[in-house]
Amino acid sequence: MSLSFPTLSAAEAAALIQHSDTIGFGGFTAAGACKEIPIALAARANAEHAAGRPFRLGILTGASTGKSLDGALAEANAIEWRTPYQSDPSLRKAINEGRARFFDLHLSSVQGTVRSGVLGKVNWAIVEACDVSPNGEITLTTSVGASNTYLRLADKVLIELNAYHPKALAGFHDLYEPQDAPNRREIPVYKPNDRVGTTTVKVDPKKIAGIVLTNRPDEIGGFDEADPVTTKIGENVANFLAGEIRSGRLPASFLPLQSGVGNIANAVIGALGSNPGIPPFMMYTEVIQDSVIDLVQSGKCTFASGCSLTVSKDKLAEMYKNLEFFRPRMVLRPQEISNSPELVRRLGLITINTAIEVDLFGNVNSTHIMGDNLMNGIGGSGDFTRNAQISIYTCPSAAKKGAISTIVPLVSHMDHTEHSVQIVVTEHGVADLRGKAPLDRAQHIIEQCVHPEYRDLLRGYLALSKKGHVPQTLQNAFKMHLAFLEQGDMRKVQWQA
Repeated sequence: MSLSFPTLSAAEAAALIQHSDTIGFGGFTAAGACKEIPIALAARANAEHAAGRPFRLGILTGASTGKSLDGALAEANAIEWRTPYQSDPSLRKAINEGRARFFDLHLSSVQGTVRSGVLGKVNWAIVEACDVSPNGEITLTTSVGASNTYLRLADKVLIELNAYHPKALAGFHDLYEPQDAPNRREIPVYKPNDRVGTTTVKVDPKKIAGIVLTNRPDEIGGFDEADPVTTKIGENVANFLAGEIRSGRLPASFLPLQSGVGNIANAVIGALGSNPGIPPFMMYTEVIQDSVIDLVQSGKCTFASGCSLTVSKDKLAEMYKNLEFFRPRMVLRPQEISNSPELVRRLGLITINTAIEVDLFGNVNSTHIMGDNLMNGIGGSGDFTRNAQISIYTCPSAAKKGAISTIVPLVSHMDHTEHSVQIVVTEHGVADLRGKAPLDRAQHIIEQCVHPEYRDLLRGYLALSKKGHVPQTLQNAFKMHLAFLEQGDMRKVQWQA
């Protein structure tokens, strides 16, 4: 292709950005995230700071990104504010130390919030593409995120044209942007494999300030091999859902699945694929992981709709050798569509997400450690949980070699309330909270999900909490957390009578 736009070095592209600009970056996880321009922006920030000049930016993304984006900018102290989800250790440290202002958003809300104007003007959209036409049609790579909105709203556009990703990705994307209230209509997706939009993002060619040529893979590591705990969690989820089919509470044809990202999620999807009681199914989710690719190849997953291909380098290479097989079996959508509460409810999704901690009454903390330090963010878990046909949360029963129980009297930070959380699963069992009053929930969670070393402790907590609809005692509710912070082990808790 003969480029109709200026070809820039990454440093030349970074030189166009001004202090306090707001940038909308493409990418959703490290899949499809920019790499060269952010590194150059970090270098520029370091040079400006060394010269005594400010250089900090407002950063919008789809979700988390790679080390070359979130990590590089955080290490250069170049982030003034950032939203939404993140997972980079350097950025997490900057946020928890107050050096970068972070505000969490449900991922389905990001594009509408940006369109509303409350976050100010988007000065730049910077996205990764595998092809750009002279008339401004951009073919994205392994994710969509919020790229289509950023590209439409931004004053100027920079593109990393990444030769690592084949132009044959054209057609994998379904790009649709709904109108905002009061002109909003229903999103016309009625099955996970419906397509309603365009395959490329069209922008005014005059907005494209330049193209940076790259050839770099996504910065996605492999997934850990399933261990006995994650394997058992996966088996417990699969056996529970197979039982729901046998009981008639789920249709024999099953329902579409959503699954969060990470090693537990990967293990759960793998277990669902190998369980003979689970029929072939579709997925309507955010992140398509390695285990999903395996299930598509085997025929157990008949279609996968997502926002990103967050797969290991080897798994992506497998896909790129056989794109025509995957083309009719997969689609990548913007996050306000992949995570739309309207579509979650319409499609009747079974949602499976991961908790940091769960309390005895079914409230879930998915974002903060010991109540104050951000881990990653809420991501799309709230979008799915609050609107699911069946909402499931998984976690190991203990952490830090048993010093932490993930089941506690009261979560130290609440992201998902007991009104939305239906099923809790650990390696020890499944707690079905549907139709249970708070005390019944607590007793059921203790018997089914709590690590054996903590069961008597939590029974003791309930014995002291006999009053009220929700039997909590405020003088004891965070005693387990305090025991860990003060003594390094929740098992050393002493209840106050």
